[in-house]
Amino acid sequence: MEYIIEKIGMSRTIAVPSVPVTLLKVLEAKVCTVDENKRALVSYVSGKKMNKAIAGQQKKYDLSAEFNRFVTLDVANAEAGVLDTAPLGEAKTLKVSLNTKGRGFSGVIKRHNFGGGPGAHGHRFHRTTGSIGNREWPGRVQRGKKMPGHYGNTQVTVKNEVVSFDAVSGILVVKGSVPGANGALGKARIVK
Repeated sequence: MEYIIEKIGMSRTIAVPSVPVTLLKVLEAKVCTVDENKRALVSYVSGKKMNKAIAGQQKKYDLSAEFNRFVTLDVANAEAGVLDTAPLGEAKTLKVSLNTKGRGFSGVIKRHNFGGGPGAHGHRFHRTTGSIGNREWPGRVQRGKKMPGHYGNTQVTVKNEVVSFDAVSGILVVKGSVPGANGALGKARIVK
């Protein structure tokens, strides 16, 4: 079963020894349709503005205006209605998928942990990449060469143990860290 989650932030348990945990909020969602493979079209609340295409979907499934995003998930529901969160109460392990923090265009020192050159006077090799080619053969830059470029904002999936789940508030507490910024939306899947 999959759920749409929002990362709240990190905390720690009171027990001794203390354990670092991540707080995730399970978003309120409505199942619109369910097929025979338990795959469902699910609508959830997002802070983004609603366009005409989404407004048409709202009319089709008789949803209120705040449910303005759709996604397909594996669900426990057998029919349309409110997304069933009861399986999270017995879950032991989750796979959580979120996008990492985007760092934009970064150099090799930040992106690949290169050492860089001496910082003293007389050097021209401080934070640069250095040479990238070989000799006359192969006469080109090899595929996979570590170079500057876009860093972050990629989807990462991690496996975490479930510490607790509060069904009333929808707060899910998992052991350890989860990638992404606070407030980021992602998916959580129960591992069998």
